[in-house]
This record gives sequence, structure tokens and C-alpha cells, in this order.
Amino acid sequence: MTIARFFKHAVSSHVARRMFPPAALDAIQKAIAAGEARHQGQVCFAIEGVLPLGDVLRKRSARQRAHEVFAHLRVWDTQHNSGVLIYVLVADRAIEILADRGIAARVPESDWVSICTRLRERFLAGDFLAGAIDGVTAVSDILAQHFPTDGTHVANELPDRPILL
Repeated sequence: MTIARFFKHAVSSHVARRMFPPAALDAIQKAIAAGEARHQGQVCFAIEGVLPLGDVLRKRSARQRAHEVFAHLRVWDTQHNSGVLIYVLVADRAIEILADRGIAARVPESDWVSICTRLRERFLAGDFLAGAIDGVTAVSDILAQHFPTDGTHVANELPDRPILL
């Protein structure tokens, strides 16, 4: 653990709400709903400002935390095993995408990494909303390719509203 990382997590608890105000959360929610109209997958967008300081002291990574959030939000528990989590850890400037086994078996990890890289670049440029929507759209494009809608109603198994942890 570095002192800089500890300091970021100690003082940055409200940054996520400034980066993603209610209007931005509304727009991301609409992008998720529009994407899910094109496929049978489920997209979950989770934003966490900081880790608890105990996790920082234990050197918990954003990837480890994303796995915990994936399980806690039950992204793995969708009908077609096609849930995808986009996890943003603001203090570490980290973005992780985790896919359930149904979609992970069809999509190489490099595709998810590529989307994370694009999001990170947009976020570093201060373009949080457009970056988030671009990421949601890219994930939905992949889901539409592998789990296209068949015209029947698909239950919304995960909330479309981004979750602020």
C-alpha cells in the first residue's frame, strides 16, 4: 500500500457523486435500458468512490472488489448467465468489467479490457458521462451479438439505474 493510495481513499468519499450527479445517473440508466432492448443480457453499472480504509490497508485491488460487488449484486444470477458488471472505483481511477459465465465463455477477456481502456481514457479527460454511456453501449453491442433478443419480453433481472456504493 502506498501512502498516496491511502490518502486518496481517506479524502475522496464524495468525488463519485460529483462525477456522476443524478442527471448523469439518469442518462446512464436510459443507455442501459436502450441496450437491454437489443439483447437478452443484463448490464449493471456500479460506482464506488473509495474503498473502506481497512481494504486499502490490506491492499485489496479494484479487481478483487469488483468480484465482491459482482457477487453481492447477484450479477451472476441471470436467466441466461449473461450478466455484465461495469465497476468504477473512483479513488483508484480503476474500471473493471466482469461477465457471467454464459457471456465470458463467448467473449475474450481482451474485448472487456479494450472497453475498460476506452472508459479510462474518457474519464481521465473528464468526460465521465459520455465515457460511461460509451462503455454501456460497447457492452450492449457485445451482448447483442451473442445474446440477441428474439422479440419476446425479457424480464429486467438487474436494476438499470447505476448503483452508487
